Amino acid sequence: MIGRDVPRDLRKILVVKPSALGDVIHSLPFLHALATRYPQAEIHWVIARGIHEILEGHPLIHRLWVIDKNKWKQPAHAAKTVTELRRLFRQLRTQSFDLAVDLQGLLRSALIARFSAAKSVVGFRESREGSVFFYSRRIRGGTEVHAVDRYLRMAKSLGCNGVDVQHPFPKLPSLDGLIPQETGPYAVLAPAAGTQLKRWPPGCFGELASRLPLTSIVVAAGSDKGVALRVVAASKGRARSLAGRLNPKELAAVIRGARFMVCNDTGPMHMAAALGTPVFALFGPTNPQRTGPYGARHTVIQAALPCAPCYRRKTCRDWVCMKAISVDEVMQRIHGSGLIEATGG
Repeated sequence: MIGRDVPRDLRKILVVKPSALGDVIHSLPFLHALATRYPQAEIHWVIARGIHEILEGHPLIHRLWVIDKNKWKQPAHAAKTVTELRRLFRQLRTQSFDLAVDLQGLLRSALIARFSAAKSVVGFRESREGSVFFYSRRIRGGTEVHAVDRYLRMAKSLGCNGVDVQHPFPKLPSLDGLIPQETGPYAVLAPAAGTQLKRWPPGCFGELASRLPLTSIVVAAGSDKGVALRVVAASKGRARSLAGRLNPKELAAVIRGARFMVCNDTGPMHMAAALGTPVFALFGPTNPQRTGPYGARHTVIQAALPCAPCYRRKTCRDWVCMKAISVDEVMQRIHGSGLIEATGG
């Protein structure tokens, strides 16, 4: 068992962090810290299918264990899920892990960590769904801190001290074939989000694009193509949609090449912050102290309302928190950053 005195010799480590995209991005500083502290260790990672593409070929990860998490939630898939879990547990047990770290903090992830048969299983004290009962050591991560800092507390508990906060990405593709060469400097707009409550109206994104002195590239998943098209329609020809056309690494490459990003509280926001692209993040019901873009160079725009953040996930009767953010305010914040002037606009 890993106690207060962390062993110097960890040879094989399993990280369980299946989803979501933003959370996986938040975990990259933990990965960097772990690899720096234990350079000889094999680091394995359990991740959900679809999201796994962002970590494929990562030089710090020895092996990815890809799971069909979304299918496991479907009752009709229950029998097959049990079979797949048994197979996964059996395969993990053959690896003889010294340590399994559950960064997800849910029952499913805790079961994977425990049934990996690792010598020690570590998770957060605040983990949910009874998962704490499967850990051999519980770490206080805190609930009112940013996710990156929370994961770094876990790293520190494992002996990773004095490590710079870095977000190591695998090699990303070039922009050739992704962005037309004649585009010039561009901004990225991410108008989608996990819930409707976190979305600034698409028409506002479109109006913003019409007023920016550079091309806007709209990014979204294939399921959100309709939202992207509404942004383009309101942009007066100033926006182009790449919705549904980019895999995670291509998305990262497009974001990395942007002058800045304007977005809701969503996974691509965290990707932009990790890549060093300036972010203008629009927040309503969620708390930017917990889930905002990590780093001092980014800008959070949130209406000063007594009801925010409310953490609601379902439809709100008076959805004022996002509607109260005006296009004029967002333009002023972008102008104030100097990023528009830098493009010659």
